[in-house]
Amino acid sequence: MLSFAIALLALHLQPVSPTAPNRQPQLASGNGMVAMVFGSGESIWFTGSGDNGRTWGKPAKVADLPKLLLGRHRGPRVNISGNIIVVSAVSSDPGDLLAWRSTDGGRTWSQPVTVNDQPKASREGLHAMAADAEGHLAAAWLDDRTPPNGKRLFGAFSNDGGTTWGKNVLLYESPDGTICQCCAPSLVSLGGAAIGNPSLSSVPLANISIGNPEFVAMFRNATGGSRDLYTLRLAGGKPVGAAEKAGLGTWKLDACPMDGGGIAVQNGKIVTAWRRDHDVYLAEPGKPETKVGTGMDVAFGANKQGFYVLWSTPAGIEMQVPNTMKTTHLSHAGAFPAIVTMPDGGMLAAWEENGAIVTARF
Repeated sequence: MLSFAIALLALHLQPVSPTAPNRQPQLASGNGMVAMVFGSGESIWFTGSGDNGRTWGKPAKVADLPKLLLGRHRGPRVNISGNIIVVSAVSSDPGDLLAWRSTDGGRTWSQPVTVNDQPKASREGLHAMAADAEGHLAAAWLDDRTPPNGKRLFGAFSNDGGTTWGKNVLLYESPDGTICQCCAPSLVSLGGAAIGNPSLSSVPLANISIGNPEFVAMFRNATGGSRDLYTLRLAGGKPVGAAEKAGLGTWKLDACPMDGGGIAVQNGKIVTAWRRDHDVYLAEPGKPETKVGTGMDVAFGANKQGFYVLWSTPAGIEMQVPNTMKTTHLSHAGAFPAIVTMPDGGMLAAWEENGAIVTARF
């Protein structure tokens, strides 16, 4: 029997437009609220919950963005840093990563700030953003600033809640000429942990000295004929140490699976979940990866109970519950799940379903 309840009387956020579905939901939690963004047509929409996902405000438009990129993990992102909410998104033309800020709970939004410092560099539309509670933000994206060379992972950092962004930084380039061309990266904040042992996967965060805000990026590499996920520590606005492959196995593939993964911090350790071939794996530090199911489009989160892995299948969305190999079926028609830890310590998932966004608490 499952040790926790799943609120499958979940809320459905009906399509905000009669001509376009709600797509690609993303979640953030902080300052006592849960935030959600999604795309619809060429518009970015926001809604918030002050009661841990039980009820949601009426969706409000953040901005219209002609040629907004949506689908296959493209679409807007949302982060909360103190009382600031930051939403980011990319359009295919001009191909820039834009960020909007709100200081009043999402009621009003600033004019957009361009994060990439070379025009059109982020036109692939695959990006991630993370924030801590002190106004530090990091962005990472698949970058195209040096055609006809392959894609590289670039980043930018803000120390003022997204008001301004520093000079873009090359985070990683593959020795084989390109990282995976269309798999979304991930980012997580370590809440201020600074440079310690260069081996991220083997050292608990409690053993790392406190200093500069630190983040961890995850991306799919393309090297040696394989398409595997790698993690990379970022501190002081630059990479720290070498990128490390997640898991012991490899995926020999001469193509892009268009699928990233998820990364979380739990009990002071970095843990990842991702797809290799047709299977979904959980990788804990110092342990071989563990298969949790078959599918794609992984979402991953953690709380005191353990790890939550969600993924899409042809029959809908599956989830592995914490501390067990059992799975539960969340939806028969959903796809592209997202998950976040709520202020009360519970978990909230959201996904696309028949043009609406569905949320479930557990």
